[in-house]
Amino acid sequence: MLKNRVKELRARYGFTQSDLGKQVNVTRQTIAFIEKGEFSPSITLSLKLAKVLQTNVNELFWLEEDDGNEE
Repeated sequence: MLKNRVKELRARYGFTQSDLGKQVNVTRQTIAFIEKGEFSPSITLSLKLAKVLQTNVNELFWLEEDDGNEE
């Protein structure tokens, strides 16, 4: 499962979901889905988010191993 720190870093810099979406050319809803782990962004979008949030992709996104339990 892809995990991320988008919400944490967005809040640190005082961006709303809409603000961040505008900076990377996606909708507020896309940012919300990324933050909830319901959408995996493209490499291009991941790089744009990392740049705006002043971090690198490896710090922003990481894979967490599934324990095999399906919900």
